[in-house]
Amino acid sequence: MSHFDHSDLDGHALQLLLAVHEEGSITRAALRLGVTQSAVSHALDKLRAIVGDALFVKCGRGIVATARADALVPRARRLLEDLRSFSLAADFDPARLNACVTIAANDLQCDLLLPTLLRRLRAAAPGVSLRVVASGAPQPSLLRDPGCDLALTPRPPDGADIVQKRLFDDVYAVFFDATQRGAPLDREAYLAADHVTVLHEPGRGLDIDDWLAGRGVQRRVVASVPAFAGIAAMLQGGPWLATLPSLLGPGVLRGLGHAPVPLPTPQLPMYLAWHLSRQADPVHQWLRGELEQVARALVS
Repeated sequence: MSHFDHSDLDGHALQLLLAVHEEGSITRAALRLGVTQSAVSHALDKLRAIVGDALFVKCGRGIVATARADALVPRARRLLEDLRSFSLAADFDPARLNACVTIAANDLQCDLLLPTLLRRLRAAAPGVSLRVVASGAPQPSLLRDPGCDLALTPRPPDGADIVQKRLFDDVYAVFFDATQRGAPLDREAYLAADHVTVLHEPGRGLDIDDWLAGRGVQRRVVASVPAFAGIAAMLQGGPWLATLPSLLGPGVLRGLGHAPVPLPTPQLPMYLAWHLSRQADPVHQWLRGELEQVARALVS
């Protein structure tokens, strides 16, 4: 007979379950939690005894969750949210917060906003860690999952239970290697050039590429890369152009020449999106406020 009962469960056990489930690895879960692998294995054995299930089993060189673990994970997330709300109900102080916040973003938002956000979080709340997951083209289900706090995206998901706030607008610019060519001065020069772009995955290119193609603007694309970080190296040493958000200029595109796009283009909006259930959460309100200050500083 097991010597464990429900009173042996605590927030640490729930965090461990989520970490191993989301990482799919005891090693990565230990790194995420800041503990040793043996500590994770020991705590996992205790958790298995409590719930009466293996929870995770070996599969090849990794592990997979059992059906019971898959069923327990959503409940664990809700319990952790309840624990957090309970502990903060009286008086919220970021300096006393011990939590991991999860933000869904792609490489554009990671480059523009999240390094500064991490510095702000570490200064105000040393017990907070930041976890970034890929947002892709975000769907409402992403934010309905209690494991995701916020999404940063130019395409916020639509849903009656999804809240969105416009953080800022960027304009597009043409980037190029100024040692190899000058800026395209008119539409004809722009269209006569070879272009490099970003293709995150098949069928999901940049908004500006879709917008131009939808208006019959035909460009000769000679290369695509899966992330903005690959653009600078691709442009260097060649006469190619890349049409990208201008705010990338001081960051991953530093050192490249840039100029306005010589034809009308739309602005690029950036939104913060979250689930309605988090609207009044003091931790969430604080996190949103931090991100809004980062965004204001970016465009000021």
